Amino acid sequence: MVLTIKQQVGYWAIGSVIFLLALWGLGNVILPFVTGMAIAYFLDPVADRLELIGLSRLAATALITFVALIIAVLLMILLVPMLIEQLIALVKATPTYFTQLQKFLAERYPSILDENSSIYRALMSFEETMKAKAGMFANAVLASAISIIDAVIFIIIAPVVAFYMLLDWDRMIAVVDSWLPRDHLETLRGLARDVDAVLSGFVRGQFTVCMILGTFYAIALMLVGLEFGLIVGLTAGLLSFIPYVGSIIGGVLAIGLALFQFWDMPIWIAAVAVIFVAGQVVEGNYLTPKLVGGSVGLHPVWLMFALSAFGSLMGFAGMLVAVPIAASLGVFFRFGVGQYMQGKLYKGTQPPKPNPQKKVKAK
Repeated sequence: MVLTIKQQVGYWAIGSVIFLLALWGLGNVILPFVTGMAIAYFLDPVADRLELIGLSRLAATALITFVALIIAVLLMILLVPMLIEQLIALVKATPTYFTQLQKFLAERYPSILDENSSIYRALMSFEETMKAKAGMFANAVLASAISIIDAVIFIIIAPVVAFYMLLDWDRMIAVVDSWLPRDHLETLRGLARDVDAVLSGFVRGQFTVCMILGTFYAIALMLVGLEFGLIVGLTAGLLSFIPYVGSIIGGVLAIGLALFQFWDMPIWIAAVAVIFVAGQVVEGNYLTPKLVGGSVGLHPVWLMFALSAFGSLMGFAGMLVAVPIAASLGVFFRFGVGQYMQGKLYKGTQPPKPNPQKKVKAK
């Protein structure tokens, strides 16, 4: 029995709703599995290249897993303790920075801090809030960082899932391909190729850009002696997948900290600003064009909306699936618009009227 277009659309819509409801219901339970799948997808090209030079899929997967585990262990030993220490110190130091800001404004602009002004009341309210919440937030960060059960589950399950997904990636793709409806096989394969092109261009490319920028910002800020340079640099790098957001947030935070720390040495404040300008120049002129490309089809506004929506629904796991789902929906939307532009609803059913100005004279 051949299904009508209306029936096919209904089945696909029901399947999509069930899939999204399952994601929403599972929430953070699927976090290690989604993380493992993302790692496998990111490393699949590496495994394919190792196969081309003669390694078996099992050997390539084992080699990649071994190298990744060594890197992860080194990061956990060297980087994570320092990062947590700086984060807690930054939260505790925030009230002090606001006190210094109040003193500066009182000396230079006394009218702003009049007791009846709204700016003064806002600063006092924010300072009291930060003093009350600083210790609580620091303890929460520390508690979440050393949460044994969650950490063990994540550390064990995510690498195992990544290993098996990477090992069986090509086989799983073949199985999924065998499930596709035969009447629309080539169309669905074409859409899958478009989705993969967007994801490979954006996820793999932008992830590499974020790692490079985060490393550059963190090392450069630490070399100039900026306090909390590690956490500021890594934050700016991680947020760089949204154009301009990472550089703006990181730059404002870094320059603000530099103003407090290097107030009597303007050259170091300028050095911090130059670091972010140099990062933006390298990213815009080399890293993003080479690693990401200009046709990934993910508009920054659409990306931010997807991250906000899925993050609010599913937490951190939702933010992980937001980009692939946003990329897929973007491909499907462009396909739908293309079909609409070729259909009768857009072109109409009436033949085009002749243009009297373009009549050809008979010879």
